[in-house]
Amino acid sequence: MYKAPVEEIAFTLKHVAGMGEAMSNGLFDDLGEDLVDAILAEAGRFATEEVAPLAEIGDRQGVRLVDGEVRLPDGWRDLYRNWIAGGWNGLTAPEAFGGQALPDMLNVAALEMWNSGSMAFALAPTLTMGAIEAVSTHGSAALKEKYLAKMVSGEWTGTMNLTEPHAGSDLGALKARAERRADGSYRISGQKIFITWGEHDAADNIIHLVLARLPDAPAGTRGISLFLVPKFLVNDDGSLGPRNDLFCHSLEHKLGIHGSPTCTMIYGDGRFGDEKGAIGWLVGEENKGLACMFTMMNNARLAVGMQGVAICEAATQKALAYAGERTQGKAPGSTGAAMSPIVEHPDVARMLLTMKALTQGSRAISYACAHAIDMSRRAGDGRHWQERAALLTPIAKSFSTDAGVEVASLGIQVHGGMGFIEETGAARYLRDARIAPIYEGTNGIQAIDLVTRKLPLSGGDQVKGFIVELQEIADGVRRSNLDGFGETAARLDAAIADLEQATSWLLKALADDRAGEALAGATPYQRLFGLALTGCYLAKGGLAESGDGKAEGRIALCRFAAENLLAETAALRDRVVNGAASLAAARILLV
Repeated sequence: MYKAPVEEIAFTLKHVAGMGEAMSNGLFDDLGEDLVDAILAEAGRFATEEVAPLAEIGDRQGVRLVDGEVRLPDGWRDLYRNWIAGGWNGLTAPEAFGGQALPDMLNVAALEMWNSGSMAFALAPTLTMGAIEAVSTHGSAALKEKYLAKMVSGEWTGTMNLTEPHAGSDLGALKARAERRADGSYRISGQKIFITWGEHDAADNIIHLVLARLPDAPAGTRGISLFLVPKFLVNDDGSLGPRNDLFCHSLEHKLGIHGSPTCTMIYGDGRFGDEKGAIGWLVGEENKGLACMFTMMNNARLAVGMQGVAICEAATQKALAYAGERTQGKAPGSTGAAMSPIVEHPDVARMLLTMKALTQGSRAISYACAHAIDMSRRAGDGRHWQERAALLTPIAKSFSTDAGVEVASLGIQVHGGMGFIEETGAARYLRDARIAPIYEGTNGIQAIDLVTRKLPLSGGDQVKGFIVELQEIADGVRRSNLDGFGETAARLDAAIADLEQATSWLLKALADDRAGEALAGATPYQRLFGLALTGCYLAKGGLAESGDGKAEGRIALCRFAAENLLAETAALRDRVVNGAASLAAARILLV
């Protein structure tokens, strides 16, 4: 059974990702360590004692569509009500609407724990939090007044409606329509697919944020508008009115996250209301909806990265517990008559340590991304931190979710044949993890974004400055003279050099109008960046004076990662720099 690693989460926040320094500098107002620790402890308790026990039920039962209404798994409706009663939905939301305006770092730490408990359950608040940010950033005063308080409390949930059967990543091809009405509202019609928690019975209302096109809109992404479309219309006094003209047509039968309803939504077919068309209200400006939706999507991309971290943690805990109990053969050096626990066999230990290193690396990267978001809002150099957050977001999303799949797969391998049997629960983590590299922008799209949009920020100075900071960590390891680090400093030097060379090559390729060559190496570059960050952040943790007596273990994990995982960066650099020609030549095989 999952147990939230509250101490490790707190350590990473404070000593690796930057929260401790920010609090010392007064950037989080009166937020102190006692309050941080109390919030994390209670979030960990709730995830461990209330969310995790219902994960298997959700996976086994799934969701049901009954007469157009979705029924959640047994116990999930009460679980959600208990969750909102704890005030968790409004951790970072504006105080003016009932939120607590706490740092994003605390929220992503809590999200990790909810997702480790049950990724399918945590998707509901994840989407709502993103919808809150979109409405609070771009919505009119009237929309904020009518909708935000109930969304912040969690009484009403939110969704994101982008994808259509013919328009996945290419949003410029969407066909959902919006027509103006004299009263300032719009009538929305069309079909949306893959809508997470698009219909359910846990909340009183569901607030859909829907991308649609006006009749006179320009073609492509320049002609997309964003609309707020509630399941139930809301009266002027805040009470719920009649049902809006929208419904869930069907549920997807998925590989994983079975407890999360993934809906096909139909807008404006006349099933509800006197006139065809779901009633909606514009968010932001006409034909500028994509910018509004990206506010929500950027929030969601980091949240999905946290799903990867969460699966890593839960799968590692399960595999480690199994390896300590399962006995097979005699491990090298064993002198007793009994069989050895498999954790004592070198290859199993290698797998488990790889899982731990990827877990902690992904956690640190994602928390550092959240720190940059917080600093962009609170520190003096806002532009620097905005760019740092922009740079880290695709890495946090992609590296962490790829790690989730890798770690969950290794977890099955540690279990052996029993990992392939559903009753152990190891397989669920892999089934749940597999969606995370796909949704909220596939990891390939994250790589395109990283290389073409994020590396050129400030003429490349942002990424170059970041690499200098990473080198300072490696230099700190060298200066420490701690034997436990082994060859870590040299391995970090090599990985950072690989990152620097690959970065320079990509920036030059873009400047020379060789975007195709740059994009051929985008995904390898993304992993190269994530591995280099993993090594550096593990080293930063090993160097930290935390006073918790675990420095020796952190140094040992850092050394393992440096000497066993970082050698891959050289091969990745070679793929970035030299892989485009062979890719182009081999494409004849794809015709």
